[in-house]
Amino acid sequence: MQTPRRNFLKLAAGTALAVEAGTGILTGRQATAAETTPQKYKVLAFSGSRRLGKTTAAGLNLVLDSLREADANLETELIELANYELHGYGLKGADLPADDFDLIAAKIREENVVGLVFGTPSYFGMISSLMKIFLERFMAFRREAELKNKIVGAIAVGGSRNGGQERCLEQIWTALSCQQVIFAQDAMPTAHWGGTLWNQNDSIAGDEFGQNTAKNLGVRIAELIQVCYR
Repeated sequence: MQTPRRNFLKLAAGTALAVEAGTGILTGRQATAAETTPQKYKVLAFSGSRRLGKTTAAGLNLVLDSLREADANLETELIELANYELHGYGLKGADLPADDFDLIAAKIREENVVGLVFGTPSYFGMISSLMKIFLERFMAFRREAELKNKIVGAIAVGGSRNGGQERCLEQIWTALSCQQVIFAQDAMPTAHWGGTLWNQNDSIAGDEFGQNTAKNLGVRIAELIQVCYR
């Protein structure tokens, strides 16, 4: 008797089709644990603030918390660039002094890293000098298109509601647009260019709208990882 469609779909979900050697006969085999266990993908977040653990880090943590809530199989890590020695490019042809960029680059190159989130304070509508130095060094990834198809999002924190946050997001997007990444905006209902947070008395706790943009960015990154990698 022909297997009903619903039973066939149930069977197909739990088995993989294999061709018996030399017979051409399709047989069902049970999927292995490795095949049925979702891969632990990872998202890295980078704070470009020199003030460790302050509002930029807090905003990025909102993104990462939202990511894990949206997809329990995602791992996350916050990297505060102020903990590392980073040098920008100097005179043409001059060698860069030894610093810690290769340590961070090694994390980005890990096989399971599929997402990157960048956070910066807004200084007169510009990204921090630390974030600028960091993004300059991404030439190391461009040569071999190592960031191709990674999901990228960004947040910015300003001293007022309209403190140049969107201009900072634009600068981050511009710097990464030649890397063939996939940009993530914050999800509905905010759905603009990323997280835009307002630092009020050295805290983002009172900025409900800004917090929602950061949380929605996490949701959107999780959605794109599902589409592109699951």
